[in-house]
Amino acid sequence: MTPTDARIHLFRAGSFPHVLVVDGSRIYEIDQETYRRLEAGELGLETSSYVTDEAPRTMPVRSLSLAIAQKCNLGCTYCYAQEGAFGAEPKSMTREVALRAVDLLFSEADPKEKLTLAFLGGEPLTNRPLLREAAETAAAMAAAQGIRIAFSITTNGTLITPEDGEFFERYGFAVTVSLDGVGQAHDLLRPFKDGRGSYERILRNVEPLLRMQRRMQVSARVTVTPSNPALRHTLDELLARGFSSVGFTPMLASPTGLGQMGAAELAAMLQEMIACGLECERRILAGERYGFSNLVTALRELHKGTHRPYPCGAAGSYFGVSADGELASCHRFVNDGAGKMGDVIQGVDRQAQRTWLEDRHVHRQSPCNECWARYLCGGGCHHEVIHRGRPACDYIRGWLHYSLQAYARLLKLRPDYFAQSN
Repeated sequence: MTPTDARIHLFRAGSFPHVLVVDGSRIYEIDQETYRRLEAGELGLETSSYVTDEAPRTMPVRSLSLAIAQKCNLGCTYCYAQEGAFGAEPKSMTREVALRAVDLLFSEADPKEKLTLAFLGGEPLTNRPLLREAAETAAAMAAAQGIRIAFSITTNGTLITPEDGEFFERYGFAVTVSLDGVGQAHDLLRPFKDGRGSYERILRNVEPLLRMQRRMQVSARVTVTPSNPALRHTLDELLARGFSSVGFTPMLASPTGLGQMGAAELAAMLQEMIACGLECERRILAGERYGFSNLVTALRELHKGTHRPYPCGAAGSYFGVSADGELASCHRFVNDGAGKMGDVIQGVDRQAQRTWLEDRHVHRQSPCNECWARYLCGGGCHHEVIHRGRPACDYIRGWLHYSLQAYARLLKLRPDYFAQSN
């Protein structure tokens, strides 16, 4: 075994040496001599195998995202959905398609598991009446069958009303608002189609929801480009306004190439992310809540020992649904032949699903199959990898390395935090 053995990853949390055994995501504190000998390649390693080469043959549908409106009132230059229309004519989902999608979601429902119905676009609130009918129908079906269901919406926030907030609160929606920075930084990236800024309107619209959230949780999602690098400022400003959490995602693949992050920008973003993470650690140690969702999620997954051969549930238990009723491997592959997976009438194309799950398994991805982060990363977002490759591997490894350090520090100093998060 060499120091670059992909079966382990060595890290220190303060003065305490640790090792991540990659298969199974098992984390151990070790002594200094063991650390030295592992680093020098002087020790062998025998470990159980938790992740095999075998891909699942089929998986039942557990989650759908409906592109309920393939149109949008904003003109975001980097949008993967090409201003909401996915490269086609703007359109809205019909009632028949939406209700067939709900039927598909429940067709293999198991009361022991939870279903998820998400609404995306474009801007889903341009088709508000159908959104409400679909959610109400799904909620009634879940109640009648004794099945748990969760709802979510991703919105640009420009059309939200207090009445929407009341509806989302009633059904316990997870509401994600796209906000790409504070003030002018956001307006540069997410203007209306006539060029006017959208930031102030979004905050006015969202403010009533921030006050009323109880069952509903209102979070902010920030797409990071070279134009909005001030992550810590953005995080603190949005949390101060009442968002339950804020998360950051680098722009890696846009239809035009505009806004994509390069190596230098990703390295700078990593430092900003770590600065946010260190503040989150400080707040946790002080017993305060600090909704930096990237770190909070990473800590939870590390504590569970999450290990997976895919980055997400795309084309497994999760599918996107286009306005025309076509199934896609996820919401980002709507109207993209690379991820076509059937339709809401005929159901999932099981052969296409099997081929996807076999081809996209992390063991069949290079250089992922030789990377220590493979079962935490899962090989990276399918859409980004297919359309741009893997420009963010160093960023991802850097963030996971920091997250492992943060987890080990907090587990030692605040073990009760993880008991509370279970």
